Amino acid sequence: MKNVLVLVSTPAHPALNEGAVRAATAVLRAQGATVGTPRWLAPEIAVDIPFDGEARPVAMTAIDAVVVPAEGRRKKLLVADMESTMIHNEMLDELADFLGLRDRIAAITARAMNGEIDFAGALEERVGLLKGLPAARLDEAATRIRYMPGGATLVATMRAHGATCALVSGGFTHFTGLVQQALGFDLQAANRLELDGATLAGTVARPILGKEAKLATLQALAGERGLALAETMSVGDGANDLPMLKAAGLGVAYHAKPAVAAEVAARIGHGDLTALLYLQGYSRDEFVERKDP
Repeated sequence: MKNVLVLVSTPAHPALNEGAVRAATAVLRAQGATVGTPRWLAPEIAVDIPFDGEARPVAMTAIDAVVVPAEGRRKKLLVADMESTMIHNEMLDELADFLGLRDRIAAITARAMNGEIDFAGALEERVGLLKGLPAARLDEAATRIRYMPGGATLVATMRAHGATCALVSGGFTHFTGLVQQALGFDLQAANRLELDGATLAGTVARPILGKEAKLATLQALAGERGLALAETMSVGDGANDLPMLKAAGLGVAYHAKPAVAAEVAARIGHGDLTALLYLQGYSRDEFVERKDP
């Protein structure tokens, strides 16, 4: 069949059952679709419902429902945002905490991630407020990193099946390097904080990696590997991720800001990062399980 409705529940609190599958099937049929036989990818967590018909949204309670084309589901390149995607933190906010500026900088971060203000300008403003912070605080901030559930398994599984996994962040290389190593990404790209001796200079090295650079990185990595964009996947949560989310074969808004979720069809708001594997048609027994750092 041409399309697949993928239902995904959070593994921490599985909520999928036959009743939910019947309800989703009824919605598809009410939309005029011809529905095939469901295939469970993981008991109580994820199921594929193949169908022929228009790929229209299906709303479920406490369950993510994403329609994907049946053909070409498994992607050969993953480009992932880091902050609030692969990790819970916004690292600029963590650094600001050392100066008693968390609330002030977090407010700017929130506006930038929701697309209310320019990303590059907001980044420079926030970094400017950190001028004079001892560089040693970067390592201290890194101890606060909290990893999103499922990230290590997502990367390990995709790499084991031949995909390239790249971490591309509007954050900073000091942290992306650590996250790359912890989760097993093939490569990473991010902004670089400039130093004035042993303290932060309050500036970011040029060019600033923002939304256009994220898109360009996706395109360049696909081109270098001879891949069509249809063979790629991207994931992120903020406004600076939107261009790459829209350009990838499957762009996933992961626990995303409202302005981002409104513009992306594939939204994960309940499941963990292994949901990205289910969207590609992987069953649980195909996962390369890795413990989250």
